Amino acid sequence: MKPIFSSRGRMPPNRKPARRRLMIAGAVGAIATMLSIGAQAHVTISPRESLSGATEKYTVRVPTEGDVTTTGAELEVPEGVVVEVLSVPNGWTYEATRRDGRIVAISWAMDIAPGEFAEFGFVARNPRDGTTELVWTLRQLFADGTVRDWTMGPNGIRPTAVTTLSPRTR
Repeated sequence: MKPIFSSRGRMPPNRKPARRRLMIAGAVGAIATMLSIGAQAHVTISPRESLSGATEKYTVRVPTEGDVTTTGAELEVPEGVVVEVLSVPNGWTYEATRRDGRIVAISWAMDIAPGEFAEFGFVARNPRDGTTELVWTLRQLFADGTVRDWTMGPNGIRPTAVTTLSPRTR
């Protein structure tokens, strides 16, 4: 009876095709994973989880993935969220839209070249009323006049536009 592995550690001839198929499948899987990670690198808001009634620092990350410069980003603030302060780094401007004294939308303007990203921050108080998730409307504006909505995808709301709220423990 022939051993499965020789003393040199090589597989017998009848096992080589199976090993080659496994190596190819692994390489294809790794490439698919890298592509899906790259495809998910779009406008996001963090954190993804917070507490009801908590005061939280939120960050909107805006990368320019294609060949057209990003010129701005827009955020619609979910009902019940109270924006308290906005960060104001050098190099960009913002406009806050208020309704009944509450900030309901924020527009940031800044040129973000291809291959670069910017982060826009603000501090807000989450609702206390039992809301379990905040859905943020996120849009990216480009130099060619196009606008990309990063909230809705082909299968509904993208998870990168949602903050899940947990109840506060006493």
